[in-house]
Amino acid sequence: MTTHRLSPADARRIAVRAQLLEAGRPAGLLELVRHLTLLQLDPTAAVAPSADLVAWSRLGGAYEPADLAGALGRRDLVELAATVRPAEDIALYRAEMSLRREEAPGAWKYQRHLDWIRANDACRRDILARLAAEGPLPSRVIPDTCVVPWASTGWTNDQNVIRLLDLMAARGEVAVAGRQGRDRLWDLAERVYPDETPVPAQDAPRCRSERRLRALGIARAKTTEVPIEPWGVGDVGEPATVDGVKGTWRVDPEQLGRLGEPLDGRVALLSPFDRLIHDRKRAVELFGFDYGLEMYKPAANRRWGYYALPILHGDRLVGKLDAAADRKAGVLRVRAVHEDEPFDAATAAAVDAEIAGLAAWLRLEVAR
Repeated sequence: MTTHRLSPADARRIAVRAQLLEAGRPAGLLELVRHLTLLQLDPTAAVAPSADLVAWSRLGGAYEPADLAGALGRRDLVELAATVRPAEDIALYRAEMSLRREEAPGAWKYQRHLDWIRANDACRRDILARLAAEGPLPSRVIPDTCVVPWASTGWTNDQNVIRLLDLMAARGEVAVAGRQGRDRLWDLAERVYPDETPVPAQDAPRCRSERRLRALGIARAKTTEVPIEPWGVGDVGEPATVDGVKGTWRVDPEQLGRLGEPLDGRVALLSPFDRLIHDRKRAVELFGFDYGLEMYKPAANRRWGYYALPILHGDRLVGKLDAAADRKAGVLRVRAVHEDEPFDAATAAAVDAEIAGLAAWLRLEVAR
């Protein structure tokens, strides 16, 4: 197979187009999520929850958070492992869930997870029986009958019921049926997921990689291992190199067919968890964009702000917006607009207009 040679501009435009960040907006939320494959969930809402920010940055002011809640309520979208996904995509995971239930060799990445489930099998059965009789339920009302506590050096230490529910979800026994505030409501998976034929376990990983590459446009075959959703795509797509960047990439063939088209770009304010910039190394290699989420740093050590939003302009990432929604005061407080390179007048005006659009969507006034 021919290895395509791309300019950095080609690579950036492929990535921007694949993430639906051109001037033309997607038709609606379901179309958006089906293409992106997921919206990552994160409880931080310094500006707005990440899933809502990702949707707004593509759909604009026509999007309302109630749209996402409604799609989840109708089960057009479902929650899986800290992501929102199209309900039909669960078929790409259910065969592997079954293998974990059957405790097939290699089905569990970490043996300690399987050992811990086995040790607390009575609690697992209690949970299933309670959900069958009373579900959906938040984890806090489910009795903890674990005989072996969950041990962790992190924040999950002794959170037995929550951890067991997460592992039962990985087995396809339970699923998130909705939300009550920030609490997940759990129910039997059979009452949440669509009754569709699972994609065979030997085929599902490649199908997921093909979907992921379509959403990213360009990605490494293998890269840093991360939770939630991989960044690598294996050998799907076609190989390519990018001038000035070491190594080989994989590119969505559909995007290769659009290389001669000019990009109809715009300004967009992105969530820190947006898939355009989530792989920080890829953001540096393709966009020359240095960025990190600084909410866990002491204030004095932050360069861009607690929850700075990357700023996209056309096919370039040009800065970061340090802002916070002060809902009590009714304002979007803009602390700083960090320009990676000085904005010209047109860029500055377009960024200001997008900030005003963000504030209007939040039903807040801009305060600088």
